[in-house]
Amino acid sequence: MLALLNQIEFWWWWSLGLGLLVLEMLVPGTFFLWLAVAAGIVGLLILLAPDIGWQTQFLIFAVLSVGAIAAFRFWLHRHPTETADDLLNRRGAQHLGEIVLIESTFHGGQGRVKLGDSSWQARSKDGTDFAAGARARVTEVNGATLTVESL
Repeated sequence: MLALLNQIEFWWWWSLGLGLLVLEMLVPGTFFLWLAVAAGIVGLLILLAPDIGWQTQFLIFAVLSVGAIAAFRFWLHRHPTETADDLLNRRGAQHLGEIVLIESTFHGGQGRVKLGDSSWQARSKDGTDFAAGARARVTEVNGATLTVESL
């Protein structure tokens, strides 16, 4: 095994990088991409300096992999992906300002409301009790609970 490790050439790293790129296409998530980049750089270093030992090659690969992933995550944090809909995947927040039907009479400022074809847990903004059949406006969303106020 040790003899095999001593024979690592640049094209092994490039093959690994290509395999990681294929894996990135099959399982997208921009994780394997950075490992592929690191493998490509190690292959380039081996091409330029073929006497680098296998231990150093693996160390360089590990450092470049961690560094590339950390740098990308830092960059992504500072430059978030823009979306056409800021409320996408925030189901409750999409309903702010909508009118709901009180499904069951509120007791202690809490009850259920009908919004679209769904029933939601709700509480009144000021602790008011609503009668069933009344209408209210959604003012806040806290998890799966809507906060409503009278119209």
